Amino acid sequence: MKQFFQKRIKEHYQALRLMSPDTLWSIEVPSFNASEPRERLQKVSVIRAVGVVFAEAGTPAQKKAALAWLRELVNDPEEKIRRYAMAALPKMGSGEEEERQLLELAQNAVSERETEFLSKTLERIGGSETLKAKRAARLKPLLLNEQKLHANIARREEKIGVSMEAILPVFPGLRIALDCRHGLERIVVEEFQSSALLRSVFELHAVHDRWIELRAKRAFSLGQLFTLRCFSGIAFLLGNLPPLPRPGAPLDEGAIAHMISSDLSAHILSHFSQGAARYRLEFESRQADAPMVARLAQSVFGRRPALLNDSREAPWEIGIRESVRGVFLELRPRLRPDPRFAYRQGDVPAASHPPLAAALARVAQVGGFEKERIWDPFCGSGLELAECLLFHKDAEVFGTDLSARAVRVARANAGAVVSESGTAERHHFRECDYRQGTDMFEPGSLTLMITNPPLGKRVPVADLEALVKDIFALADRLLAPGGRLVFVNPLRLRPRQQRLRLQLSDMVDVGFAHFHLEKYVAQ
Repeated sequence: MKQFFQKRIKEHYQALRLMSPDTLWSIEVPSFNASEPRERLQKVSVIRAVGVVFAEAGTPAQKKAALAWLRELVNDPEEKIRRYAMAALPKMGSGEEEERQLLELAQNAVSERETEFLSKTLERIGGSETLKAKRAARLKPLLLNEQKLHANIARREEKIGVSMEAILPVFPGLRIALDCRHGLERIVVEEFQSSALLRSVFELHAVHDRWIELRAKRAFSLGQLFTLRCFSGIAFLLGNLPPLPRPGAPLDEGAIAHMISSDLSAHILSHFSQGAARYRLEFESRQADAPMVARLAQSVFGRRPALLNDSREAPWEIGIRESVRGVFLELRPRLRPDPRFAYRQGDVPAASHPPLAAALARVAQVGGFEKERIWDPFCGSGLELAECLLFHKDAEVFGTDLSARAVRVARANAGAVVSESGTAERHHFRECDYRQGTDMFEPGSLTLMITNPPLGKRVPVADLEALVKDIFALADRLLAPGGRLVFVNPLRLRPRQQRLRLQLSDMVDVGFAHFHLEKYVAQ
């Protein structure tokens, strides 16, 4: 019988989960409130559904009303209803009022199960008051994790995140990895070496597959590193362990905790963190093991209380990466969105990876002509054109795409790059097939064609070979002498037009396959 009711409750929740906040609030909640006590117990899924649906899709007013309703249920005579309400509270952004209510309830918990739910909820929403009560031993039955309470308090601080301006003094053993997609290593190195400022601050230590290693020669800021645009992410290397005897073998938790709490880790986090230093663990080769994460977090907290593990909105992540070469720990800032691409007003499916778009623009050497006229036949979200405008804001750019949404987003992204210079009238975007867009140009009137075209995976292409041949033919007809064609070529296909001379061809990772990033110059 118990299994039958549990199945009914689960099925009821799955149906409620698909409803809108309006439907839940106007129909299901009143029905729950009006039900007899026994029937209310069979409808507890309504409480759970309100917590999830309103957190995801509710308006601020709806969330406020739902939070007040949940607070009433926390004091319901039925323990089961109290427990469901407690579980839903953290999803609604609960604060100090809910914390005080739960602390009062903790004095009169009627069962071990209710005590367990109170502990879990207070660990998620509890703050200073809960910490005081715990230290005063007023919550003896509750098994509260003090580290989590400190993380909650830190998350409520007004100033939290990662500082791009803070200066980090040089520290022994400090190693910086610039991650990038396979094939872009050379471009990242060239971009670094082209900056006299960066070369005065860092030295290029090594070039690896998919990452570049730098060493700092003097104090630096993250903002300096983020003047580079073609890398995907940055990591500070905390250390490594020997290879595991087999995939999935137990990790050396003590050694990992030692590296996380090391002087090097604390040095980076203390200087670059705004507010408390909060991190989350990311296991790249295995499922996160909750008990192991809890043990690691507690061990790090015991060694260095200033470092707080926090799975919610942590500004840092510590990646634990396993390979045949060993187990590597990497400390990474979690910058969402990436400040380098703050011009992005929107996105579209199958759009270019921003660092790849930046790499195409760098390869194109935008600014080689005093008056650049640039066309992207398959503009998507317009990232290639936006990156070109960062090199040359006075360039005249053209974008064509079959998608009306893509054209709107591309126009907005390009406009955001030059919003202060007032040159948006030199941006031309059209919803059309690329072949129809050629009527915008006279032969020999373009200085650059740049594109990451449909590659046949995420955007189906009826005849990929014909499309690549079209790109070559259009470049041959429309490019001025010295004009460039820069694009991702999904085929081993070269132009028949002798006017187009291949200058560069690098195999790069485009996300789902490896294709050639190519540059041709018109003679």
